Amino acid sequence: MPTPRTSPGDESARPGPGPTARRRRAHAGPPAVEHTGHAASSTPPRPGAGSAAGSAGGRRLLPRARSVRARVVCLLMVPVVALLTLWGLATVTAAQDLARARLLQRLDTRVAHPAAAAVTALQAERHAALRQSASPSGDRAAALRTAASRTDAAVDRLAPHGGGAPDGLPREVGARLAAFVRAAGELPAVRRAVASGDADREAAYRTYTSAVESALAVGGTTASFRAGADASRARALAEVERSAEMLAREDALLSSARLTGELGAAHQRLFTGAAAARTALGEAASTGLDGPARREWSALAAHPAFRGLRTAEERVSAAAPGRRAAAAVSAGSWAQLRSEVGDRLRAVQDRAREGAAEREDPFTAALTGTSGAAVVLGLVAAGAALAVSVRIGRGLVLELALLRNGALEIARRRLPEAMRRLRAGDPVDLPDEAPAGPPAPDEIAEVAQALTTVHRAALEAAAERAELAGGVSGVFVNLARRSQALVHRQLALLDGMERRAEDPGELEDLFRLDHLTTRMRRHAESLIILSGAAPGRAWSRPVSLTSVVRAAVAEIEDYARVEIRGLTEASLPGAAVADTTHLLAELVENATQFSPPHTRVRVSGEIVGNGYAVEVEDRGLGMGREALDEANRRLARPEGLDLLDSDRLGLFVVGRLAARHGVTVRLGTSPYGGTTAVVLLPHALLQDPAPRPSGRPAEPRTGAPRAQRPPAAPDPEAAGDGPLILPVPHPPGEVRCRGAREGPGSREVE
Repeated sequence: MPTPRTSPGDESARPGPGPTARRRRAHAGPPAVEHTGHAASSTPPRPGAGSAAGSAGGRRLLPRARSVRARVVCLLMVPVVALLTLWGLATVTAAQDLARARLLQRLDTRVAHPAAAAVTALQAERHAALRQSASPSGDRAAALRTAASRTDAAVDRLAPHGGGAPDGLPREVGARLAAFVRAAGELPAVRRAVASGDADREAAYRTYTSAVESALAVGGTTASFRAGADASRARALAEVERSAEMLAREDALLSSARLTGELGAAHQRLFTGAAAARTALGEAASTGLDGPARREWSALAAHPAFRGLRTAEERVSAAAPGRRAAAAVSAGSWAQLRSEVGDRLRAVQDRAREGAAEREDPFTAALTGTSGAAVVLGLVAAGAALAVSVRIGRGLVLELALLRNGALEIARRRLPEAMRRLRAGDPVDLPDEAPAGPPAPDEIAEVAQALTTVHRAALEAAAERAELAGGVSGVFVNLARRSQALVHRQLALLDGMERRAEDPGELEDLFRLDHLTTRMRRHAESLIILSGAAPGRAWSRPVSLTSVVRAAVAEIEDYARVEIRGLTEASLPGAAVADTTHLLAELVENATQFSPPHTRVRVSGEIVGNGYAVEVEDRGLGMGREALDEANRRLARPEGLDLLDSDRLGLFVVGRLAARHGVTVRLGTSPYGGTTAVVLLPHALLQDPAPRPSGRPAEPRTGAPRAQRPPAAPDPEAAGDGPLILPVPHPPGEVRCRGAREGPGSREVE
């Protein structure tokens, strides 16, 4: 059998690519079909995809989104994710500010306020200790004990566990508390010395002052955890507290000096230093305070007592050490000035602490601070961006999805269906298949409109091609009908000449001419089949399959190489005789053409479960697996005739004849290395033979009026000359047979 099969009508065709097969096809290919695999295998590559893949060495540098929805979502999510990232950063910053505010709140509650109370208690105890040291008495001793008990209570509140940072507070606070506890631990010894009258007033002053400094350091811890304006206000508050401490030192030194009647040079220097420090701290604090605390400070600076206190300090500092310095300012005047200035300094401290407490409220800081505003505005902006992105993305994805679905609908269903109808000869309404539609409002609609235009152009081209193919088919049918009529007339003329011939040599030539004419008739019928029409031959009664097979063998050139073996008796209806004979003749001729001349072609047949199977087996070179699959696909689904593919016309003829009668034709490999063609005739096509008439059979139904029909030929099974036999090989020059007439029921072998 062939490798591959070629048209049986083209006797010069041989396997192998010819010029027609090698040149690039200019016609449209098979219609698009929807695959069940990956869509990427049937879609054309995107522009630039090849260059990108080449530059990356065949590997993608970045993962790419597969669907339009994913790409649009990725595109629109970039600004949303950026906004969410910024909002996250602002939220983290706000959370940090909130945590810092809560820490400052705990520091104020658990450290700053107890430290301020401890400073006040230590200042009072220092005042009482210096007075007791200067002039011991029972009342002053009782006042010292009372002040000491208050100091101990304040120290216990500030450092309840003897030092160390409370839970949830930094270790720096613990270090300063430990230093304060160590300084406070020296107070009991000083108290005992003062109570016994053995204490040095200057040593007691230094001990108490050191404890106050430690308490002020603990209270000033909060300033190191503040930033910006809060840190400046905290430093101003610490300066106000130290200014009040300087005033307390001055009061303690001057009060104890009045009890002794003189202010020594050392104590005068301490007094002068404290006064200078108070003035400097006051001026520095005035620039850092704000709000009510600043107004209180302004009121203090403008008060006469503040200026009078400065004048009294200058008098004490300018007086000579001793009695003059102690008596430079009267006790009543100093007490009044110290009380008024001290009260206003405490008012400044209270206002500053109240403002810090309000600012350090965690929720207030989170809502009114810069970070809180950034969190709220960022959340609103991210929500608005997300809403806008979702709205735009949904609309864009919907439009692109509709465009994609429309394009796939055109490419996979509507266009192939319309082309199939055009190939079948059915009319197609172009405006209905590809409507123009309204004007495009945007770019995506313009793309959809362009697809519709391309669809309409493809349909118009297919319609023009179908019209051209119809016209060509009509020309083929017209020419084939004329050739068929002439061939029938020639066969009738040869039949008469054969009956009148007496010379054996002349009779042999007439038989050979008769055989050539029979083959010409088959080729004319092939042209009719290729044009989509039906041949004109038909029979009015059933014909045995043996006669059909023998008649098919008689229509080929190398009939002498064909062996018919074991054909089971069966019959075909008259309407299927001509097509079955033509189909078998095509397969048998292919088997003889594509097998060595010294080999035999065997034809056998028997009844099987699904019908009647006829096998045509050759011993040629065979066909490759891909060629067999392609040939079987063409036989199972004969497509539209391709005028540029002339090497496959035989397969098209066999496939069209098989499809017309529901016959299955399958090519396979032969055990001898060649190809086996199996023709399965269904049970519906088989028929029991009709009773043999005594006379001549009815003439074949050609579809033409009786006056135009070719002369009828006798049925070989009804002929009285003997049964139809297969011609056998003979030496050159020997008469092969007496006559080869028109197939079963039309020509007979005598």
